[in-house]
Amino acid sequence: MAKDYAVITKAIVEHIGGVENIDSVTHCMTRLRFVLKDESKVDAAAVKAIDGVMGVVQQGGQFQIIIGNNVGKAYQEVLKMGNFGEGSEIARGEKKEPLTLKKIGNNILDAIVGTMSPLIPPIIGASMLKLVVMLLQMAGVLAADSDTYIILNSIGDAAFYFLPVMVAASAAKKFRTNMYLAMAIAGVLLYPDFRTLMESVTVGDTAAHFLGIPIASVKYTHTVIPAFCMTWILSYIERFIDRITPAVTKNFLKPMLIILIAAPIGILVVGPAGIMIGEGISAFIYFVQAKIGFLAVGIMGAIWPLLVITGMHRVFTPTILQTISDTGMEGTVMPSEIGANLSLGGVSLAVALRTKNSELRQTALAAASSALIAGTTEPALYGVAVRLKRPLIASLITGFVCGCLAGIAGLASRSMVSPSVLTVIQFIDPANPTTSILWIVGITLLSIVLSFVLTLVIGFEDLPEEKETNA
Repeated sequence: MAKDYAVITKAIVEHIGGVENIDSVTHCMTRLRFVLKDESKVDAAAVKAIDGVMGVVQQGGQFQIIIGNNVGKAYQEVLKMGNFGEGSEIARGEKKEPLTLKKIGNNILDAIVGTMSPLIPPIIGASMLKLVVMLLQMAGVLAADSDTYIILNSIGDAAFYFLPVMVAASAAKKFRTNMYLAMAIAGVLLYPDFRTLMESVTVGDTAAHFLGIPIASVKYTHTVIPAFCMTWILSYIERFIDRITPAVTKNFLKPMLIILIAAPIGILVVGPAGIMIGEGISAFIYFVQAKIGFLAVGIMGAIWPLLVITGMHRVFTPTILQTISDTGMEGTVMPSEIGANLSLGGVSLAVALRTKNSELRQTALAAASSALIAGTTEPALYGVAVRLKRPLIASLITGFVCGCLAGIAGLASRSMVSPSVLTVIQFIDPANPTTSILWIVGITLLSIVLSFVLTLVIGFEDLPEEKETNA
C-alpha cells in the first residue's frame, strides 16, 4: 500500500519541534536532513515510531531521518510546510551559524556528503552501462572497434568525463554560489585546448606558464576534489567581487572579474592541490592494504554497516572515484561492501522466517529484497538489524569474513554501484573472468547463507504482535 507522505511528514515535523524549530532541510539518497534551532525539542522515540520512518541519526549538527528510496516525496511535502530548502535564511546566507572546531569538521563532512549524494544516480547509471558494455565485449557480442561499442561506451563514460562540471554544479548549491559560474570555471579544466596543453607538458620537456607562473600538468577528467575545492573558493571570490563592483556594472563586470580571478587560481593552485589531496587519500588506502593485506578489506566489511548508520559511508565516494580514475579499479572499499550489503539481506530473511510478528515479517521481507536486489541497505539496517540489535552482530561478523575472502581473492570493482546480487558483475576481472566469477558467486552465496544461519543461531528478541482492540 502506498504511503501518504503528507501525513508522514506532518507527524515528523510535529515531533521535531514544529515548523518554527526548523532552520533548513535537505535530503540525500535515503534521508531527510534537518538543521534545527533547538534539538532538545525533538522526540526521537516518537519520530522512530512513525510508520514510514526507518530510523533517526543525530550527526554533523543535523537531525537525520531515514525514509528510504521515496525520500524525495517526503522532502517535497516538508517544503510545502515552510520556507526551508534553498529558500531558507541559512541557504540564502542571511543567517550565520556560530563556528566551532566541531562545527567546522561537521561542515566539511556535510559539504562532501551533500555534494556527492545528488550525483550518485548518474554515476550509478553510467557505471552499470559501462559494465554491460564490458560484458558484451567479453562475450564477443560487441567488437571493441565497432561503432555501437564506441557509442555505448561514450554514453557510459560521459558522466565520469564531465564529473568535474557536475561536482561544481552540486557543490555550488552547498556553498551558496552561482552554479553556472562554477560550471563554467570547472569546464575550463576539460576544455580541449587546455587539455592538449596539459598533455604536451606531460609528454614533453617544456613547462606551460600563465603570466610567467608555471602550471602543473594535471588530468582533470574523472576527478572530484579539484572542482569541489574550486567551487568553495569561488563562493568567497563571488562575495568579494559583489562588494567591490558598482551596481551599474554588476551585470557585466562582476561575472567577468569572478571568472578572470577564480579560473587562474583554480588552474595554478586549487586544481593541482586537489589532485594531490585525492592522490594522498588513495595512497593511504594502498598503504594500509599493503601493510595488512586482505584484513583491510575484512575490517572495512565489518565496520561498513556502522558507517552507514552514521552517514559516514558517503565520505568514501570521492576516494572510490579517484582510485578508479587512477588505476581503473578499486579493491578495498567496494569489495568489502559485498558481504556487508548482502549480509543484511540474509539477516532480514532469517528474521522473516523466525518472527511471529506479521508487521515485522513484512518489513523484513521488503528489507531483504531492497538489500539483495538493489543494494540499498537502510531498510534492512534500520528496520531489522539495529531494531533487533543481535542480527546486527551477525551482519558485522559476516561482513568481516566475506571481506577477508574478497581481499584474498583480489576482487576489485570497475564501477561504484552498490553491490547486490544483480550488480556483483562489477567485480569480474576481464583478464581472468572464470576465476573471478567463481569467487564472486561463492562470496555472494556465503554472505547470504552465513548471515542467515548466524541470525538463527544468535537469535533475537521478537517483537510482540500488536493486538487490535475494539473501542
